[in-house]
Amino acid sequence: MNTSKLYVGNFKYATTEEQLKELFSEYGSIQEITIIGNKGFGFVEMASKEEAEKAKEALDGTEFGGRTLRVDEARPKRENRNRRY
Repeated sequence: MNTSKLYVGNFKYATTEEQLKELFSEYGSIQEITIIGNKGFGFVEMASKEEAEKAKEALDGTEFGGRTLRVDEARPKRENRNRRY
């Protein structure tokens, strides 16, 4: 992995940052959790790449709140190509 930031998807819309913190903290220290609106996905940034890799391997494809989680390395943010200057 090139980053310590993980994409986390397919969780219930009502999932809280605290619930994700509880789930991911078993695999290391968490720097930041961001849930994107009520869309069922967000990002978890771990303290190190190694901790992120450990969390990804352990949690990807597991059940959380009745849904199967998708955990993967977060991709860099894309710039909006339609922006006018």
